[in-house]
Amino acid sequence: MTNREKKWLKIRIVTVLVFFVVLFVALVSRAFQLQVLSSAALKEKATKQHTRALALQPERGMILDRNGKVLSASVPVDSVCADPSRITNPQKVSAKLSSVLGIDRRKIKRMLARNRNFCWIARKINPDQARKIQELKIDGIYFIKEPKRFYTNTVLAAHVLGFVGMDAKGLAGLELKYDRYLRRMPKKILWGKDARGHRFCLEDAPVIDKDNTGYNLLLTIDSRIQHIVELQLKEARERTEAKGGLVVVMEPKTGEILAMACEPGFNPTVFNKYTGAARRNRAITDCFDPGSIFKPFLVAAAVEDGIIAEDDVFDCENGSYHVGDKFIHEAQRKKYKELSVREILKYSSNIGSAKVAEKLGKEKFYRSIVTYGFGAKTGIDLPGEASGIVRKPHRWTDVDLATTAFGQGISVTAIQVITAMSAIANRGMLMKPHIVRALVDKKGRVIEEFTPTSIKRVLSPLTAQRITSMMVGVVGDEDGTGRNAWIADVTVAGKTGTSQKYDVEAGHYSSKKVTASFVGFLPAEEPRMVVLVLLDEPKKMRWGGQAAAPVFKNISEQVLRRLDRTGGPMEFVKHSNDIKIQKVVNVDAPAIERHEDNTEMMPDFRGMTMREALLVAREKDIDLRIIGSGWAVSQKPFPGALIGQQAFCSVLFNSGS
Repeated sequence: MTNREKKWLKIRIVTVLVFFVVLFVALVSRAFQLQVLSSAALKEKATKQHTRALALQPERGMILDRNGKVLSASVPVDSVCADPSRITNPQKVSAKLSSVLGIDRRKIKRMLARNRNFCWIARKINPDQARKIQELKIDGIYFIKEPKRFYTNTVLAAHVLGFVGMDAKGLAGLELKYDRYLRRMPKKILWGKDARGHRFCLEDAPVIDKDNTGYNLLLTIDSRIQHIVELQLKEARERTEAKGGLVVVMEPKTGEILAMACEPGFNPTVFNKYTGAARRNRAITDCFDPGSIFKPFLVAAAVEDGIIAEDDVFDCENGSYHVGDKFIHEAQRKKYKELSVREILKYSSNIGSAKVAEKLGKEKFYRSIVTYGFGAKTGIDLPGEASGIVRKPHRWTDVDLATTAFGQGISVTAIQVITAMSAIANRGMLMKPHIVRALVDKKGRVIEEFTPTSIKRVLSPLTAQRITSMMVGVVGDEDGTGRNAWIADVTVAGKTGTSQKYDVEAGHYSSKKVTASFVGFLPAEEPRMVVLVLLDEPKKMRWGGQAAAPVFKNISEQVLRRLDRTGGPMEFVKHSNDIKIQKVVNVDAPAIERHEDNTEMMPDFRGMTMREALLVAREKDIDLRIIGSGWAVSQKPFPGALIGQQAFCSVLFNSGS
């Protein structure tokens, strides 16, 4: 080997050695980086590659009535899932699960036969089913807690509350409107994942829990009033054989909704058993011709503009009035000659109203209608509100002007009507209706409070007082159409209504299908509540004064009785940004009623809670026999019956379910 060859050999050896040294240093450096510098990041990446977080449904905040009573809440229940790779006999397991869950065993077998390591078997099962499955001790079957929405009073305020889906998202009502406030951050459970991407259950898998951000809703609804309303509405629907009905109760000075009910009702816990129409809150979504309950707004507009006075007299044409190419008639074919404006409202004269509208004029009448909020959404905090339909005055014919005067040919919603009537009760000030009073966190601290909002003045206080006085005559006078709404010792202002429904197929208003209604407020001197009653297509007692006015009376009497016992409605007391509930409960028994000969009489238990009834019974030494639960709805013997030496009384309680 020559010297030159030896030299090149040394160079090659050195090069190879340098290469291996560099490679070794690189490997050591890389190992140091992987095992020391990047170990945390790589461990996290490996965890992500081999585990998956299964998102569980978020918990939701509660919905409470104005007194703090829970109306809607989420309760953790068991859901069943499986790891099919750990189940050796799918057919046998399917049969066992099928017998407990009531699910077709073939469907369960198909779930277990799929090439994966995780599947749901049944979501949100009842405790008895969960217990039976646990007793089977099947390898590969697991339980995960998920929140299930429950409505504590079954059907109470269902159309207001709405409902949630299987994924715990609000789908209707307040559950939908305030979903982003009620929903909390989802919880997640870790599941393993093999090299092929199949999930498998990790025994005792840790639960990843985010901070809860959901809030509770505190409503303006009073569940006691809501219960009374729903009970009376249901009875009225059955009594009149009506297709449906609704009642809304509002506090006129604040715009707070105290009760809102639709009939027929539904159970939101199992909402999928009902049709969409049955679940719809018709108090805000459905439009109707208001009929004669619209007349006070016409008269108010004419009085406010100084066009008429309540004692002005109009010739009512003896029951038939020719307008354009049509004849206007009185309801029930009644015939009136000369009537004052006050009497036009009292007798609900269509012809008199048409003549008032003619004197007022299309433009002024239209401006008044929209001023009250008809033809536009009220802005109530519920989803799905309709606007109604009010045509522009340039499209009105003389017949349109006349029929609109008595509430035909104009489309309104129940929430519009009661909001407008509340303005008259509130001395001319229109308030925005609302149903949520506050957002409250888990500790009771107020996150956001929704205070009453005045929209505008629609009437002067003097005009509002005059219209109220006329409406008092509708109820208080012996010959008024609203006499059936009269309440002893309480001044009631109200108006009856009966409107024909438009028959789309026939192309004209139906003579058989009507909407019977009554709207009023009390006490007329200082109104505490406005009540609207509407019955859809009653077959018996089709007139508003016959069908709807008694419902107003029954509801109002029972509500007043409850307010008298509790010292007034429940109210908030605000302390350091905390909202607490103050309940004034009269724990003392009321004064004993006595007959003229000083004999004791049976008290009126109706409207009382069990506790209140027991207190009264104990004070009067009455053997009280309780049937049911909730609030007292009937009793035997009746109130006022003489009490003997061994007095007893059976009282039926009803929770509204």
